[in-house]
Amino acid sequence: MTDSILTPALILVCWTLVMWLWMYATRIPAMQKAKLNPAQLKEKSDLDVLPREVRRIADNYNHLHEQPVIFYALVFYAALAGTSTTLMIYAAWAYVVLRIAHSLIQALWNFIPVRFMVFMLGSLALILMAGINVGALLAG
Repeated sequence: MTDSILTPALILVCWTLVMWLWMYATRIPAMQKAKLNPAQLKEKSDLDVLPREVRRIADNYNHLHEQPVIFYALVFYAALAGTSTTLMIYAAWAYVVLRIAHSLIQALWNFIPVRFMVFMLGSLALILMAGINVGALLAG
């Protein structure tokens, strides 16, 4: 299944769910410790009293719903249009590995220069994927 363009998308979905579980496994105890009542929370800033480590995990879960949307669109376009070349599949796997690395860096260490470099490398993988799709469209 590693030769399917759809497998990296499935792995990123599963990773997003891992981050969702991690978010709640850390957020709920932190909210209880801070004596926050979820029914009284009105906006995201009400959670600013939580430890930074807990907020970083939640921030990363949110990040997994931002740029990866482009990844999913490119993957499904490639699957439907038949543009899932070997290079496209490698780029998709690179993106997934880089997003997982980005998550771990943000959640565990959050050294911004390294996190930014990983983000930029992932962005380059997306640009490559888009270029492959556009190139196939123009050639077709």
